Amino acid sequence: MDIFKRIAAYRAESDSLAWSGTFKDYIELLSKDPSPAMTAHARVYEMIESYGVEEVNGRKRYKFFEQEIFGLDQAIEKLVEEYFHSAARRLDVRKRILLLMGPVSGGKSTLVTLLKRGLEKFSRTDKGAVYAISGCPMHEDPLHLVPHELRPEVEQTLNVRIEGNLCPVCQMKLRTDYDGDIERVAVERVLLSEDNRVGIGTFSPSDPKSQDIADLTGSIDFSTITEYGSESDPRAYRFDGELNKANRGLMEFQEMLKCDEKFLWNLLSLTQEGNFKAGRFALISADEMIIAHTNESEYKAFIANKKNEALQSRMIVMPIPYNLKVSQEEKIYAKLIGQSDMKHVHIAPHALRSAAIFSVLTRLKETKKQGLDLVKKMRLYDGEEVEGYKDADLKELQNEYLEEGMSGVDPRYVINRISSALIKQDLHCMGALDILRAIKDGLDQHASITKEERERYLNFISIARKEYDELAKNEVQKAFVYSFEESAKTLFENYLDNIEAFCNWSKIHDPLTDEELDPDERLMRSIEEQIGVSENAKKAFREEILIRISAYSRKGRKFEYNHHDRLREAIEKKLFADLKDIVKITTSTKTPDESQLKRINEVSKRLIDEHGYCPVCANELLRYVGSLLNR
Repeated sequence: MDIFKRIAAYRAESDSLAWSGTFKDYIELLSKDPSPAMTAHARVYEMIESYGVEEVNGRKRYKFFEQEIFGLDQAIEKLVEEYFHSAARRLDVRKRILLLMGPVSGGKSTLVTLLKRGLEKFSRTDKGAVYAISGCPMHEDPLHLVPHELRPEVEQTLNVRIEGNLCPVCQMKLRTDYDGDIERVAVERVLLSEDNRVGIGTFSPSDPKSQDIADLTGSIDFSTITEYGSESDPRAYRFDGELNKANRGLMEFQEMLKCDEKFLWNLLSLTQEGNFKAGRFALISADEMIIAHTNESEYKAFIANKKNEALQSRMIVMPIPYNLKVSQEEKIYAKLIGQSDMKHVHIAPHALRSAAIFSVLTRLKETKKQGLDLVKKMRLYDGEEVEGYKDADLKELQNEYLEEGMSGVDPRYVINRISSALIKQDLHCMGALDILRAIKDGLDQHASITKEERERYLNFISIARKEYDELAKNEVQKAFVYSFEESAKTLFENYLDNIEAFCNWSKIHDPLTDEELDPDERLMRSIEEQIGVSENAKKAFREEILIRISAYSRKGRKFEYNHHDRLREAIEKKLFADLKDIVKITTSTKTPDESQLKRINEVSKRLIDEHGYCPVCANELLRYVGSLLNR
């Protein structure tokens, strides 16, 4: 890529987005497309929608978030539907501060940063274009120029809504520069940018004694007082506070509840009435979405203080818990490692999964449902099938503890431990055991973990290790199966022939001997027992398979062995069981003969080519599985 050509193209693209004209030109533009007159809340919602929405199992998934936020589909769906969508439709929700409340490193800041970056990009599109009065420090909506008496007619003509008044600067400009002629007022297109302080503001609390309210609302420019003679002259005031600059877009309050009370008082009228007080001016209109975030302990302290009732009633609190899906937790770690300078280190397959299993187990709460342990619950949450439990059980589990996911080990701790192990050991390849060992070693250094929690967490590390042991054995056994797909399909077809004969009370024709034989009960049971199908349940299971075959046949599709998850698992386990002795002998032999060495090399190659291993972790896996099978 020619860097300078790309920079020149980007600059040319930005220049092409520039637009300037008069208020009259702007009205003509609105008559064709009223979308530039949308509110800040509507702009955020339209931006999210523009990336696409898909429905999965009755739930909406917003694609805007999927590259950065993992495992929070439910929380995000609630956030978008209950706040962004409602606020975009001018319901009373838009007059509330959105407070994201959750544990540390749960994704609150990432979510807000995504919204800010999304708004910046959206303002560069036709749908998200933002127009403002030229020279206005608050990038104000040009429709504020329309006199109040004429607004109902203009709204009806243009199909827009006009809310708010001109800021003090624009009021003065209209009088002095344009003699009150609103048609001639200059209007320009603006691009939202946090760096340029256009439509996106960020306020971070600091020492209450040194922080000034001017950070929010602007301040008097004392150097100009002698020139203009009054503190109430707009030219003697800097409209450069975060609330001023965030107008037309989004205002982020970082760790909001750490702020001094006097800073939060400004938000009372801004949220409810859409204006705030600054200097010696009348109330100043502002159209902005206010998003704050905090942790659970600070929120509880905030609501316990009766002085905060007025502000509390102006908040919509959205819990942002930790992710509770193992597969999504893996993606979080992969993303964080990918952003570092250590991405050259190979991470062995299932290594991040082992860490994810540990993390998710620490966040789950024991269920009261009989026979369901944390591991089964973890699998259900991750979308896996668990025998004896259905979708209704999953929904019941999710509703059992509303605060589930608000505590446990945070992703930052796990990444810190992985980083520490990567640096200290100078590894070229990191496996599951390396990561679990690093997590275990770090528990003693974790100041906030109590002795009781440490014991629980050590137990979860053991469970994660056992889960990895099973994954490792299956991986090696799969690699040992020569032409695995063909072997599985052959066994599958044989099983189908037998259960069809069983259910139809018929015989099986042997193509070699031309005999009519009874269904092979031993073969059928050897497969079904792999997944715990009891003697009493075998008939129902076999009939279920035949019904599934019939359904596929009606649709003109062929029923394959991997179209039924439990049957696929049973076929694979049966093949693995038959091969176990061969695997055990081959992997554990210290001095393999020529045939064993050839088999080991073939398996290693298959692990590298098909399963994502490198030569180092493939050899380690074979040695480790050999030791497991010899125990």
